[in-house]
Amino acid sequence: MPESRRSNRGPSAAAENRAALVAAAREVFASAGYNAPLSTVARAAGVGQGSLYRHFPDRISLAMAVFEDGVTELEALAARPGTTLDDLLALLTEQTIASTAFIDMVTATPPAEPDPRILDLRDRVSRVLAGVLGDARRAGTVRADVTADDLVLVIGMLAGVLAKISAPARRDTAARVWALLRQGIAP
Repeated sequence: MPESRRSNRGPSAAAENRAALVAAAREVFASAGYNAPLSTVARAAGVGQGSLYRHFPDRISLAMAVFEDGVTELEALAARPGTTLDDLLALLTEQTIASTAFIDMVTATPPAEPDPRILDLRDRVSRVLAGVLGDARRAGTVRADVTADDLVLVIGMLAGVLAKISAPARRDTAARVWALLRQGIAP
């Protein structure tokens, strides 16, 4: 049953509307993908499209707000002492299972003129992975020639597979994919 539209409370509702839009977009992108109609997001948030566009002038702005939390969580984990590459890949895998749209956006081959906001997000993820890659190489769990960009590509490959299967099957499939992919990055 669609949510009823909220009454217009003017500027005092701006923060609440923005939060509702981000939460709705997270759910819509997770279930219908990054290219889901933005009108669906507005309806799910219980606001009009005008409110959506006041907060987020384009799809990428909305996606960035949704996925910022995931990247921040990844950066926070990486900042903890003792965090390993496996820890980061486990979190990225969980994020991929929950929202293939996030990973699709970050790992997709950029168009001829990529949006700098997407490139920045991708670079942040790559930097986080690069930060622990040296330790993984020294521990002998990753080949010396594997780069952070290779790992971003691997996560994108995982997302591509998970996007094509039902949500309930994603966790088992992710485990199978990692079992195969780890053979390719191991020494």
